[in-house]
Amino acid sequence: MKKFDFKALVPRSNGSLHPWRFRLVIGALAVCSVAVCWRIVELHVLDEGFLKNQGDKRSVRHVPIPAHRGQITDRNGEPLAVSTPVLTIWANPSQLIHQQSRWSELAALLGTDLKTFSERLKANADKEFIYLRRRMVPAAGEAIMDLKVPGVYSIEEYRRFYPAGEVAAHLVGFTNVDEQGQEGIELSYNHWLEGVPGKRQVLQDRRGRLIKDVQVVSNARPGNDLALSIDLRLQYLAHRELREALQEFEARAGSIVMLDVHTGEVLAMANHPSYNPNNRANLQPDAMRNRALIDVFEPGSTVKPISMSAALATGRWKPDDEVNVYPGTLKIGRYTIRDVSRAPGGVLDLTGILLKSSNVGMSKIAFDVGGPAMHGTMQAVGFGQYTGLGFPGERVGNLPSFREWRQAETAALSYGYGLSVTTVQLAQAYAVLANDGRKAPMSLLRLSERPSAQQVIPEDVARTMQSMLQEVIEGTGGTFRAKVPGYHVAGKSGTARKTAAGSKGYQQDSYRSLFAGFAPSSNPRLAIAVVIDEPTKGGYYGGLVAAPVFSGLMSNALRLLNIAPDNLAELQQAELPGPDSMEDRG
Repeated sequence: MKKFDFKALVPRSNGSLHPWRFRLVIGALAVCSVAVCWRIVELHVLDEGFLKNQGDKRSVRHVPIPAHRGQITDRNGEPLAVSTPVLTIWANPSQLIHQQSRWSELAALLGTDLKTFSERLKANADKEFIYLRRRMVPAAGEAIMDLKVPGVYSIEEYRRFYPAGEVAAHLVGFTNVDEQGQEGIELSYNHWLEGVPGKRQVLQDRRGRLIKDVQVVSNARPGNDLALSIDLRLQYLAHRELREALQEFEARAGSIVMLDVHTGEVLAMANHPSYNPNNRANLQPDAMRNRALIDVFEPGSTVKPISMSAALATGRWKPDDEVNVYPGTLKIGRYTIRDVSRAPGGVLDLTGILLKSSNVGMSKIAFDVGGPAMHGTMQAVGFGQYTGLGFPGERVGNLPSFREWRQAETAALSYGYGLSVTTVQLAQAYAVLANDGRKAPMSLLRLSERPSAQQVIPEDVARTMQSMLQEVIEGTGGTFRAKVPGYHVAGKSGTARKTAAGSKGYQQDSYRSLFAGFAPSSNPRLAIAVVIDEPTKGGYYGGLVAAPVFSGLMSNALRLLNIAPDNLAELQQAELPGPDSMEDRG
């Protein structure tokens, strides 16, 4: 009997059937194990910085250190713009949304109603950052943080504050919520004033909460300070005089510029209407405009001294030369030039032409001198030219030049029509006359030394004009409202009709009242230009409206700056009462 082999019935294992596959799988597993072990050793021993770096990316943050903006001061160090520390409160809505029981007390300290607060929070529930309130005073901000509401955080920032308020608003300007200059000096010198924020390294958890303040990576660098040329005391005076004039004559607007005739520094620049840069909630765009540098206008009779200077510079005219202005009108083609006041006998010398503000006399002189000569002198004193102040939005006005100068254009230019200037340019032109014909570069920044000036009008001509303009104020029939007790002053008034917007010609019963002058005329130090726009009550002539503003400001400024009087003879000495007239008050 044959023996049966039971082993043949037992199947062979896969490894026995396919030994090479089994060994391949085992080898692959071994290689993977070795690779994993090697990677663990590499990360923890050979390249431990990688894991640390990846961890740091999830926990180490760089928090900005705010840098305060540079301070703006007047020439004497009085602050005009300063940055004060404030707290900005922000929230993580994804966390704060779960703290509904704390919303009411949080809303109360934020100064908002609960409904508005909750609606805003729910609308941003999927976000991780919203501002709750920016730039709070530190005490109020700290009161909110003391509530320790989860999801509410604070940031240290700075807020710009303007101590002089509306008095210097047009010149200094203002910044936005991020302390970036938006207007005025704040804008034009933004790169100089702004600071460079620093960095602080901190550890935060996954919810952004501060765990540890590690180190300061870079220190904040504050902005540079800036000293302006204006004197805040004079600025207050200019602001007051202009405001009172606008109220008295119910005028639409106005501007004043005061210059140091030797250095070209702007000592005061005031405009109305003005605004409070510390509270711009209801700010009207029209009130933001620095009219002294941006608004242009026809200067009227205030240009006649410049035209007269051009005539004297030719050598063809002398101060005692006479012009027949009878009958007070002069017809040129379709146009008729008229004088407001008639000259006795119909004859005026050059000083009389300025004193009577004769358009006819000035036109006849201009015909003899020629348009190019007057144009050249006006251009030399700064009309139609940038002042170099670097103020944003400054206008240069318009000084026309013609290939062929017809009589109409020549006459109009001589008495201040057909060109446009700014208040600053008008003040600069009179500063040139006051500085013996030398034009100093203008500056809004305080200067440490007197700059070199360019002779643009012959010195003898400028001194002759100083004497003539003094007579315009002090002579019989002169602009007596511009007088300053104790001082000799010189200047010229002007009244210019306003052009009609969007059409040719001039508006009916719409004028600008002007006055420009300098003092003391024996040794000029200050030049002032005043422009009152659309006075509607009590008159509109420059000698009536603008001259008293010049007188009031110049009188206070000369005394404030301790400039010695040069006309003491006209001061009346008050007699003190004797002892017999004194009452016994025990």
